[in-house]
Amino acid sequence: MSKLSDVAYYVRSKNAGPFWVTIDIFCNNEESYKRIASSKKINKQLISKLYGADPENVKIFHMDDLKVIKISYPRFCPQGGKDERDMHAGQQYIELLNVEI
Repeated sequence: MSKLSDVAYYVRSKNAGPFWVTIDIFCNNEESYKRIASSKKINKQLISKLYGADPENVKIFHMDDLKVIKISYPRFCPQGGKDERDMHAGQQYIELLNVEI
């Protein structure tokens, strides 16, 4: 099995406002996109396990035309809060890179 980092073209994370994080998985071809999307490995339960988010609050969008999978989940604490460790959420995607697809 391959890791997400081997199949996806680019993976990034960023703020989606002060209370949400979004992770984007970009694919550079239809084959890679379908492989990731159809694997069902990237799901609400996985995001919940990796990021401590309630699975009912995790949102996953498949944008077929763009060959992008977008994942959004509530932040552990609000952006800029005293317990915040990644204010811009730029490092959150790293947890997904080793997921087997």
